[in-house]
Amino acid sequence: MTANKQPRHLRKAMAKWAEQRGNLYAAACPSRGVLEHVTSRWGVLVLVALLEGTHRFSELRRKVAGVSEKMLAQTLHALEEDGFVLREVYPVIPPRVDYSLTPMGREVAEHMEVLTDWIEDNLPRVFAARAQHTPKKTAG
Repeated sequence: MTANKQPRHLRKAMAKWAEQRGNLYAAACPSRGVLEHVTSRWGVLVLVALLEGTHRFSELRRKVAGVSEKMLAQTLHALEEDGFVLREVYPVIPPRVDYSLTPMGREVAEHMEVLTDWIEDNLPRVFAARAQHTPKKTAG
């Protein structure tokens, strides 16, 4: 939804926060919505995938295994509205749409990549911790 199509009360609220630093601990702060978009399972994976460069929708869908078309479209739309993803439509037949990171998107994606790398590198430690908390089955 573009700024002109948003309800007036929403535009007013966004204008109030536009010049302020976000506060994720405040229930009404719009930074929570941004956090949700960036840190959702699909948001993280799309951002990190786009660090490699521009992708078409079908390429992203293959790269981010398990995401449905609907969820990928919703994720890309949210990240585009937040200013992290650039969507470029080319007037050709068949239609071509490319997705890439904006400079701000690259910034946040690089932070997400540190997190995803840490998770992949430390997966054995996580599984070991889980094993210690797995309930033991008793005979009986």
